[in-house]
Formats: sequence, C-alpha cells, structure tokens
Amino acid sequence: MVESFKFSRVPQIIFGPGKLKELPSVIRKYGSSVLIITGARSFESTARGKGLFRELESKQFAIHRARIQNEPSPADIDKITGNYLKKNIDVVVAIGGGSVMDTGKAVSAMILSGEGVKDYLEGVGTKVHSGIKLPFIAVPTTSGTGSETTNNAVISEIGEKGFKKSLRHDNFIPDYAIVDPELTLSCDPEITAASGMDAFSQLLESYLSDKASIFTDSLAVEGLRCISMCLLKAYKDGNYIEARTGMAYAAMVSGITLSNAGLGVVHGFASALGGYTEIPHGIVCGTLMGSANRKNVDVLCKEHKIKNALIKYGIAGKMFIDNKGKSDEYYARAFADHIEELITILKLPRLGDFGIKTEHADKIVDSTSLKNNPVSLSRADLLEIILNRI
Repeated sequence: MVESFKFSRVPQIIFGPGKLKELPSVIRKYGSSVLIITGARSFESTARGKGLFRELESKQFAIHRARIQNEPSPADIDKITGNYLKKNIDVVVAIGGGSVMDTGKAVSAMILSGEGVKDYLEGVGTKVHSGIKLPFIAVPTTSGTGSETTNNAVISEIGEKGFKKSLRHDNFIPDYAIVDPELTLSCDPEITAASGMDAFSQLLESYLSDKASIFTDSLAVEGLRCISMCLLKAYKDGNYIEARTGMAYAAMVSGITLSNAGLGVVHGFASALGGYTEIPHGIVCGTLMGSANRKNVDVLCKEHKIKNALIKYGIAGKMFIDNKGKSDEYYARAFADHIEELITILKLPRLGDFGIKTEHADKIVDSTSLKNNPVSLSRADLLEIILNRI
C-alpha cells in the first residue's frame, strides 16, 4: 500500500552534457540585466566561462559580477546585496559549487529589500521572509550539495558563537537549474571526493529518514545506484564524462530528496561543525559517514527487531557489495565497512586536520541534531562518532 506523502516543487531542470549553451536564452526570459555570481576558482577563467561571457556580451546583456571565496557569511550576502541594490538587476545567476549556489539563492532573496540576511536565518533571526525574490538560475560546477534543487541557502558565521543556519522559503527553489556535467570535468580529485561524498551522505540519509516516502525513496535509490557506479570512476578519471554525468544526476537528486525527507546525524554534525571552524561541508559529511553509519547499524542490529531502516541499509548495501544471498544485517554491516574503505581510498582528511580537538567534542555534540535520523543515538554514541574521526 502506498502511504500518504507531501512533495515540494522542483526547479525547471535542464540536464545533460553541453546544456550550458541554453543559459543565455533562459536569462533572456527574465530580462537583460544579470548579476552573475561565481567562485574563487573562477569559472570566468575557463574556456567555457570565457565563451559564455563573450556570448552574453555579444547579445547585449548588461552583466554584473560578484565572487564568493568561501561558504557565505551574513556579511558576504549583505555586501553583495548592498552593492547591487539599486542596479535594476533582472535575474541572478550562480555558477559554481554549493557555496556559490547558496550565495546566489540568498542574494536573489534579499536584494529587493536590502535588509540584513541574519535577521531571517532559522534559529538566529526573528523575521519571516515574504518569499518575494528576484528570479534565480542555478548552474552547478561540482556534484555535491544539490543546492540547485533545494529551497534553502546555508549561511555560516565562524567563531565561538558561530552558526551554520538556513535562509529558507519554498519560493527560494531556483527558477531554473541548468546541470551540465561538462562543467565538473575541471574538478580536481579532492573536490570530486568531498562533493561526491556529500551527495552520497544526502541520498543515504534522506533514504533512511523517518520522513522518507515512496516518492523520495524511488529517487534516492537511483541516486545511490549512480554513486555506486560513478563516484570512484569520476575520482580516478576526471575526464570520464559518463561518470561525471552519473554524479551530476546523483547530486541533483540528493537536493530533491533532502528537501522532502530531511537528513540525519551526519548533517547534524555538519551544522554544528560548520559554525565552529572553517571546514568544507563535503569533507565533514564524507569523513563522518563511516563512523556515523556504523553506529546506526550497530544500534539497529542490537534492537533485534525487524526495522525498516535495517531493511533499507540492506537494500543500499546490495548496490555496493558484490556478494549475493546474505541477510539484511550482513549487507548493512558490510555497507558500513565499505563506506569506511571508501573514505580511505578517497583520502578524506580527519577533523583534526582542521583544528578540531578532543576537548571540542562535548560542545559539538551539544549542538548536534538527530532530527530525522532512523535511530535514536545516545550522547555517548555521538561522542564516539566524532572522536573516531578526530
């Protein structure tokens, strides 16, 4: 029997190698004055980037540019919106990784009002956004966060009282997502690994979530299948376009599933750590995946009950483990082992490499959410997860 569920809308999606060529015509739907936001490893310096800007200039677009070099802070968003508040921008385009997507999304939401974004962040501010924004087009150049299909922009402030919180509204879902896997060909192995594990963690956690539905499950399973077939291939051969395409699809779908099913303990840690130190989100998620999923599986197996989450771990495990005819518990435990091996193969750093020490663990655990985790974990469990990766 199919149980009831709710599902939020998605952007107009244009997916496939070479689809960047459609961006000028999509921009034209909204006007001629465009604010284009790119990252530190600027898309503008690539052959595809130079070609795009030449074309836009030849077609008489008024091009305004902004760059973001890190995960966006409230100050970053306020500076960009302040600079372009009176420039009569028609549409915002973000071309880059997850941080660039989040920046573009937040700028499109705040530029019409010119107010400070901090006042509208969940758990930080007290104001509720109207949802009125400029049109926003997302063009990812990495395969990780899936921000091109989500309704939130993640904003961070680093420090003793730091935070990593979302600016969220259903209207903030991008109007268009142009997902061209060719744009990820320039990603180095480190970025491929970290962003790929981010997408992996989002797909797995939304699949296991206590809010998952038959709809999100169908998307998550296919996304996980792409991860199983493509992540290592893309890591080992960055020019393998079929693998890049599979990873681009997995990342895009992960944004849809997380928006509708929520996430688990790995992202609970990521939120806590993101305000504590400057550590890339994908690395946090990737490096904690093995320890966190091993703990989830241990708790599920100790309960000695037939649990939906254990069955799902088994289904996921079968995609990654080449051994037939075993029990759900076998595949679940083997899957956790496989994730640990993958972390080693991908050379993901430990949290200690970014200044996290054992004495920080208690404070991090205090800020870690288990909102949609498939099992309840104790404080001791959470400490064990994080200490294993320091």
